[in-house]
Amino acid sequence: MVRNGVFLTMALGTCVLLGLTLLASTGPAGETLVAFILLLIPLTVVALSIALIANGLVMLRREGRSLGNLLSLMMGVLVPGLPLGLLRIAGYHTIPYPWNVCIRALSLLVVLVVVYLSVAFVSFAVYSVVYGRTPRVQCPSAIVILGSGLINGKVPPLLRSRLDRALDIYRNSDCADDRPLLVPSGGQGADEDRAEGQAMAEYLVEHDADPRDVQPETKSSNTWENINFSAEIISQHNRSDQCFVVTNNYHVLRAASLTRKAGVKAIVVGSATANYFVPSAFIREFVAIISQHRWLNALACSPFIALTAFALWESLQQR
Repeated sequence: MVRNGVFLTMALGTCVLLGLTLLASTGPAGETLVAFILLLIPLTVVALSIALIANGLVMLRREGRSLGNLLSLMMGVLVPGLPLGLLRIAGYHTIPYPWNVCIRALSLLVVLVVVYLSVAFVSFAVYSVVYGRTPRVQCPSAIVILGSGLINGKVPPLLRSRLDRALDIYRNSDCADDRPLLVPSGGQGADEDRAEGQAMAEYLVEHDADPRDVQPETKSSNTWENINFSAEIISQHNRSDQCFVVTNNYHVLRAASLTRKAGVKAIVVGSATANYFVPSAFIREFVAIISQHRWLNALACSPFIALTAFALWESLQQR
């Protein structure tokens, strides 16, 4: 459940605030140390911005120009730039009334929403790491491998890491009676000459998986269909007791959320991803999570809208 990550981050944040309060109460030395720690917050934002911009340039060089590959570069510019730019505009004294009041109210709203999204992203990232390190059962009845696209009909490195992780679980499972059923899942995309599931199945068999244990799913076009169509195959083979779903580590939490929503009893396991690819991938997954729960996030932002509207009304009344 994604909201568990929010609760976890809130709990950790509360503990940090309590620790800083207690430290500040110890005397001048404690107050100085707390002031230094608080000074690190804007410095951390600047460092994060620089790191995201550098990562964005690496993504463009290695992966080519696309919206997905531009995400870390865009975030590196927007995170500090958007709030500071709006606050700068709000400080201009040449803007006539009442537009200056409206711009200041809008700036406040943007800052609050950016803070909310920042906390939500930290929650998403922390919970992804915690979930990815949760102990797993060693005897799954089935292993679903989510597809991620072919290149010239072949399995690319990103997808290969998922298949290798599934093979590792398959070979080292502690099942006394039956080996896990392997379900490579993915349909044929518009730019592909065959279904991903078929190419993935061939890779598994080529790397010593028993062909009798491999049942590809070849109709799906997204993660939701991956999970649901694979669940049908697993049910047909009476392997619904305890399933693993294998994807890349950045995709684990969203896949787990969709698996839970689909009512599939499964644990999602992550495979390794190239370090330079992780920031953009995490940002993309976060955007997908926000979109998936857009009404809940809109409700969470409603107090900010109410606060901004009240501040605007008060400012206009004082004129």
